[in-house]
Amino acid sequence: MAELWDIYDVNRKLTGRTMVRNDWHMKPGEYHLTVLGIVTDGEGGFLITQRKADKEWAPLSWEVSGGGVKAGETSEQAVIREVSEETGLDLSNASVTLLTTYRNDSPEEQNNYFTDIYEVRLSFGETDVHIQEEETEDFRICGADEIRRLGKEGKFLHYQRLEPVLASLA
Repeated sequence: MAELWDIYDVNRKLTGRTMVRNDWHMKPGEYHLTVLGIVTDGEGGFLITQRKADKEWAPLSWEVSGGGVKAGETSEQAVIREVSEETGLDLSNASVTLLTTYRNDSPEEQNNYFTDIYEVRLSFGETDVHIQEEETEDFRICGADEIRRLGKEGKFLHYQRLEPVLASLA
């Protein structure tokens, strides 16, 4: 069965309609919801992952965990699910905090969305990370400076949206 996403209006109110995941036929004023989870260890470390080389979009780029919010799911539930799936981390003791939200309008692509960016803070080390091997090539625990370097080199996805919040987390 296809994964469904809720459709929101420009004010981020549910419309009562859904769309099939990645079926980009959105009309102006229709949005879906996505999340990004910046995983921090509370000591200045950030968990980042590298996309598989065979990915159609942005192969081998570095990123933080994230994805689409399923129909009926809250954005907080989605970020916990996505981070857990992609990193294998046990988030039962994590502190999850909404940092910011942005709206993206792409009428030419018929892909409009809101993105909630969260900090997911917990105590962890490299041995706690079990990446989703079909999606992820590698991972690192690094400082904000490494993310900034990768971002300036064009190797870190969503960097322009993440950069303003990095200073507050480091």
